[in-house]
Amino acid sequence: MRTAIEGAEDDADAGAQDLLAHSITNCDVVVGITASGRTPYVLGAVQAAQRAGATTVGISNNDGSKLGSLVDIPIEVPVGPEVLAGSTRLKAGSAQKRVLNILTTATMVKLGKTYGNLMVDVSPTNEKLRERAINLVTRITGASEETALETLVAAQWRVKVAATMLTHSISPAEAEQVLAGKDGRLRLALADTK
Repeated sequence: MRTAIEGAEDDADAGAQDLLAHSITNCDVVVGITASGRTPYVLGAVQAAQRAGATTVGISNNDGSKLGSLVDIPIEVPVGPEVLAGSTRLKAGSAQKRVLNILTTATMVKLGKTYGNLMVDVSPTNEKLRERAINLVTRITGASEETALETLVAAQWRVKVAATMLTHSISPAEAEQVLAGKDGRLRLALADTK
């Protein structure tokens, strides 16, 4: 972590092997990221993903890049020359981070991890996140903080389960069943009339 492995990016075979170590299948989406659009490690990984049947996305900062020509979904965001030549962590890195934020946010929505503009699949592993979970349940259900806390404890701190419990006055197990029947989507679970 503290010592750069500069030559690693030139090894297409290593990219392919590293990717295959994750047992990629046709159910996966693989996103390759390279500012130049020609980094061999990334190209090797993307080609291995395609051979495994995965959908491939490529994020680069050059129009008409090699990566863009290989992937199913090219996302090319030209940013022009960097303020410090050779330092792609500036404009290119910032542009890539924005694209990744868009992709991950859209993915969370598509997977049903949100309710409106609220991220409801939180893992409250610390005090700040437990407060967030309580606030989410009170906001979604209108329950008091005390009731939200009690319900979250009963729901093992799962916001979607707690909100479903309060909305339908049901047990954690029943709430889990309602959510399972709605593919984990809270909006559908709360609208369920049982």
